[in-house]
Amino acid sequence: MSKNKLEKFAQMATFKNVVQPENLNVTDFEYKGKWANDFFHNNNPITLELGCGKGEYTVALSQIKPTCNFIGVDIKGARIWNGAKKALDNNNTNAGFLRTRIDMIDNFFGEDEVEEIWITFPDPQPKKQNKRLTSAHFLNLYRRFLKDGGIVNLKTDSRLMHFYTLALLKANGIVPTIFTDDLYSSDYLDGILGIHTFYENQFLQEGKKITYLQFILDKDKEIIEIPKFEFNEEV
Repeated sequence: MSKNKLEKFAQMATFKNVVQPENLNVTDFEYKGKWANDFFHNNNPITLELGCGKGEYTVALSQIKPTCNFIGVDIKGARIWNGAKKALDNNNTNAGFLRTRIDMIDNFFGEDEVEEIWITFPDPQPKKQNKRLTSAHFLNLYRRFLKDGGIVNLKTDSRLMHFYTLALLKANGIVPTIFTDDLYSSDYLDGILGIHTFYENQFLQEGKKITYLQFILDKDKEIIEIPKFEFNEEV
């Protein structure tokens, strides 16, 4: 491990806005169901950024919406350091970070605790459909802690990820509230959707189109997976 990473890990251990559980397979996590009161010390709604990377959306959203709480979630500590450090430097007290695996996310949040989820430029997992962060497996995990009518946002450069998610939603009778396969040529672009992540800047420089999809999950309706989804990224 590089000296730079070791230094970041040491600093993160002192950051008051970062939570790094020693045991990811917990059943009695201290903040579960109590993030607003015990971590943020308020009663404001909570939004998660899953697979947050360097936390660009978490930090930017916390600046745009000061009366909401935002938590960036990722397993990569060296990446989280960037967002956590920026939030501390800017005194963004409504931005926090949780270091864990997304497939264990329901261990850390209680029923009805989260109002909204952002999934920004996730690994599209071209050969492992069930590992996509919008697969039936993951959507059913989110249902455990999302409030009824909770919002899920997917922003990606992967047309596979975008159209797979659309197909899954259609098969489950879910009509997206917003969807576009070319965000920057659409009428939906605003201050929030215009937030750029590190990876998004790279994709835009490469001339890739950015897609966006928003939908609402019914917490009482189980999501059923679709057969293997085939899609040509070049289409």
